Amino acid sequence: MIAYVTGAAGFVGSHLCDRLLRDGADVVGIDNLATGAVENLRDAQASSRFTFVQADVSEPWETWIADLSAALQRPAVMLHFASPASPVQYERLALQTMAVNAVGTMHAVAAAQASGATLLFASTSESYGDPHEHPQRETYWGNVNPVGIRSCYDESKRFGEAYVTTAVRKLGIDGRVVRIFNTYGPRMQAGDGRVIPNFCISALRGEPLTVYGDGSQTRSFCYVDDLVDGLVRFATRSGLAGRVVNIGNDGEYTIRQLAEITARLAGTELRLTRDALPPDDPTRRKPDVTLARELLDWQPTTPLETGLRRTLDYFRKG
Repeated sequence: MIAYVTGAAGFVGSHLCDRLLRDGADVVGIDNLATGAVENLRDAQASSRFTFVQADVSEPWETWIADLSAALQRPAVMLHFASPASPVQYERLALQTMAVNAVGTMHAVAAAQASGATLLFASTSESYGDPHEHPQRETYWGNVNPVGIRSCYDESKRFGEAYVTTAVRKLGIDGRVVRIFNTYGPRMQAGDGRVIPNFCISALRGEPLTVYGDGSQTRSFCYVDDLVDGLVRFATRSGLAGRVVNIGNDGEYTIRQLAEITARLAGTELRLTRDALPPDDPTRRKPDVTLARELLDWQPTTPLETGLRRTLDYFRKG
């Protein structure tokens, strides 16, 4: 099987490449390195079955494959994961974020149609915005501010979902949409604004952990290996064209609880500083993963403390 992964040098994309290679696939990783890092692909590049293409998928798809051999130009699976994914990154690269999730998704659809590949589009729990439904099911339409500071990410992902599912109906492609909830683990970037790397680094330095608001807002944290297992099942299982599926851990923690656990695992005294909540920050976030269990025979298996220990070890070594 030949698999294309856009955003291959990113946090999730690089783990996805590693998993596909372990499963025996030939993998073409595509990334413009706007937020990804070549170092994340160190394990993948040790394999003769991995090919890296430095390219912007907002450019026409034919340019991605121009330098590939004919054998690699017909993927069986395409996983479109190219996009900044943290508030710091997608605010800094707001227009590029919209382009990769809109124009880049259009190009991914064209490539999937030309090759007959199954296309998995990486969407996000941010499609639900600050939800009025809890936990969030795939049937919920969301509560998103279309002109707020987060809209470059939220709304471009929603457009990508609409484009892929419309292409399923109008073009007959095998397209699927995964809504990814908060994911963590090794290869997260320090300083990207996400709560787990922020807490891990501050705790390891013995610094206060910054909590936005009063820390009562909730999130559900999925370890990256669990996420990737669900992604591979979704991308490779037959009969799922047009489906939209949540993948995440349905354990729910307040940010204050996360701070307490992180400090304890890091062996440091819990000290907190407080800052104002960012605009449109969701107050509660928890996936309903019933569909993932039913369609993919999948569920998360890594306890939060186990995953946090591994993540802390990663940042210690870094």
